[in-house]
Amino acid sequence: MTTAREAAGHTPMMQQYLGIKAQHPDMLLFYRMGDFYELFHEDAEKAARLLNITLTTRGASAGMPIKMAGVPYHSAEQYLARLLKLGESVVIAEQVGDPAASKGPVERQVTRIVTPGTLTDSGLLDETRDTLILAIAPGADTLGLAWINLAAGRFQVSEIAPAALTALLSRVRPAEILAPDDFALDAPCAVRRLAPWQFDSASAQARLAQQFGSRDLAGFGVADLPLAIAAAGALLDYIQATQRTALPHIQSIRAERDGEFVQLDAATRRNLELTETLRGEPAPTLQSVLDTTATGMGTRLLRHWLHHPLRDRDILSGRRDAIGVLADTPDSAAAISRALRGCADVERIGGRIALRNARPRDLSGLRDTLALLPELAAVLPDDRARLRALRDALAARPDLHALLARAVQPEPASVLREGGVIADGFDAELDELRALTRDAGAFLLELEARERARSGIGNLKVEYNKVHGFYIEVSRAQADKVPDDYRRRQTLKNAERYITPELKAFEDKALSAQERALAREKLLFDGLLDTLTPHVPDLLAIAAALAEIDVLASQAERVGTLKLCAPDYTSEPGIVIRGGRHPVVEAQVEHFIANDVTLNRTRQMLLITGPNMGGKSTYMRQVALITLMACCGLWVPATSARIGDIDQIFTRIGASDDLAGGRSTFMVEMTETAHILHNASANSLVLLDEIGRGTSTFDGLALAWAVARHLVTATRAFTLFATHYFELTQLAQEFRQLANVHLDAKEHGTDLVFLHAVEEGPASQSYGIQVARLAGVPSPVIHAARRHLRELEDAQLQPGPQGDLFAAHLPNDEPPPHPALDQLRELDPDTLTPKAALDMLYALKALTDTAP
Repeated sequence: MTTAREAAGHTPMMQQYLGIKAQHPDMLLFYRMGDFYELFHEDAEKAARLLNITLTTRGASAGMPIKMAGVPYHSAEQYLARLLKLGESVVIAEQVGDPAASKGPVERQVTRIVTPGTLTDSGLLDETRDTLILAIAPGADTLGLAWINLAAGRFQVSEIAPAALTALLSRVRPAEILAPDDFALDAPCAVRRLAPWQFDSASAQARLAQQFGSRDLAGFGVADLPLAIAAAGALLDYIQATQRTALPHIQSIRAERDGEFVQLDAATRRNLELTETLRGEPAPTLQSVLDTTATGMGTRLLRHWLHHPLRDRDILSGRRDAIGVLADTPDSAAAISRALRGCADVERIGGRIALRNARPRDLSGLRDTLALLPELAAVLPDDRARLRALRDALAARPDLHALLARAVQPEPASVLREGGVIADGFDAELDELRALTRDAGAFLLELEARERARSGIGNLKVEYNKVHGFYIEVSRAQADKVPDDYRRRQTLKNAERYITPELKAFEDKALSAQERALAREKLLFDGLLDTLTPHVPDLLAIAAALAEIDVLASQAERVGTLKLCAPDYTSEPGIVIRGGRHPVVEAQVEHFIANDVTLNRTRQMLLITGPNMGGKSTYMRQVALITLMACCGLWVPATSARIGDIDQIFTRIGASDDLAGGRSTFMVEMTETAHILHNASANSLVLLDEIGRGTSTFDGLALAWAVARHLVTATRAFTLFATHYFELTQLAQEFRQLANVHLDAKEHGTDLVFLHAVEEGPASQSYGIQVARLAGVPSPVIHAARRHLRELEDAQLQPGPQGDLFAAHLPNDEPPPHPALDQLRELDPDTLTPKAALDMLYALKALTDTAP
């Protein structure tokens, strides 16, 4: 904070700058000076580094050189976008005083604060995804969360256990997080720290009730969530402070409850590549294959559905049936998509109207979209409840359309300051001002003709330039003929320039007409926003209907193109898929082999064996993706699919490390596995791939055996368990609810042919050396590996008797004396827990480290 003594040594302009900067010390300040936004001192250094713009030093203030960097005001958005992507926030201070009338520095005020989570500007937003800001209010053993999509006015809250925070953040994907300054948080986005007192539940309740115009929050179903309310109050105050305006489009709040969604943790979202590949690219992903929507609203809604699969069968059946109706009437679906391509982003336009930062083309886009509503309603079938509800939501608004048609130019300028926004004929005063500017040329020609006739000076000219304004020019030779009412304005070498009372009066009107026309247009435009603001809730409801219609119509098209089927929802636990396909992989290959899967209470786990590259991971992922698509209400890539109630989907697929966090590949694998074992339920779908591969053979085998056994006996989740440990196939003899399947492959001479077909029973071999040869491992290495494999097989390192997976790896018939064996014998397979499995791991490690 700059003190009065420190400020006294600066120029008046810098004193004004420092006063504004002191109020926002942790944000970059864009300080308007003429045609540039300037940054000073540390802000200038930071901006120069982040934006790669020139850093200069000018003069001095308080005895110190002033470091400066600046960006043109008319192209500031591109620089703002880059800063926001880097997690920075920017305060914009505009000139609000009149430079001509100001005796000191021009007055400047903060007009807006732009942060990563409060974006509404069309030029800064990604039209394909929602931009959200989230607040966290920590409690003793619970976290209160609130998040809002400011552009759409959607406000949501929840209370969760601290352990669930990572999963929720991976689902919501906020661009900015607000948290108390004493709350430890490692987040992959901008984090804004607030004082703990700003998260006060009592004041938050009053603040929210005032915002919603209600007596209390009982009617919103959130009264029992005090921590979530505290987070919501802090969030609302922050948004109010940054937007510097009322928030009329935020009129309600909704609570998310446990069990509403099929839960997906961060690893599962990453492994299934729903909207991003493992490399962070937008394609090929599930969304890239499914998304043929016509609008940004539809794209965002489809993305939301994919990250928020539901358990409510009524909603899912409504979506599924609506897609079916549109798929059966392809002409209607095609007509809907064509009409939607002419629609503007009504959701974000409505938000910008409410926040008073709508642009001229927002209103023309809204006008043109309102004109399309009757056409859309006419082609939308209404023989399903969901479609009827959507059709009702598209009720035409002729009053708003008529207003915008009268008020806004057919193709207005992109920004208000350029003029040409308000339509001709809408306002008589504006028309007159425009006429003065537009008709100046005709007036000058008419005046010139009259003055020539009046004066008898044939070469008299009436002209204009920016320096001297309007004038009548007469040659020196004709100067004695000028009328008495001419007043000399300028003398040239061969001519004299004059002004008359009539021309002076016209000049005063004409020169100020354009400026006054722009001011009048701004006044009229603001009046339009005032008129539209009460209708924003209706506009947002129309936007929601347009987005859902867009998704449903696009999915109807996908049904035929991708050969999808309608899923059946059943109350019986389990998943039964016939002819299932991986939608993303199928789009990348010429021939995809479809496969079946049956998971139920008597066939709870499939132990999948087969060669690398044989398709085990693809098979597992396609089961998860088909299940997830069904839980979004979408049709699925299969011949048939019957989906029971699934509460969570877990995956442990692929190898990755977290070296920055001090975690090896194996540690990441074990952490994710532990998370699954602690959180999966009997209604969960679990995908596990190659558990135990990151450590020694005995350690890995022991862990894989213990994990598989725990999932079968304790968790009882529906599980696909892929492994190269052939010894695990013996578990099928111990547990009737575990079945062996394998991905088939055939050797043809020295070649290996992958059949990608799932067959019953375990694989006959792993084909690891053949796959290594296909990968290009040098022939001498392949030959050496084959030779050593034969030696190992000759040494009879084969699985031992049923029920003893580890006897095969002991070098003698009788095990050597060792205390670790006593630990192994004490383990009870029927009550094995993760802790016991860990004990087994240590026992085996001790045994293998000391065995002869």
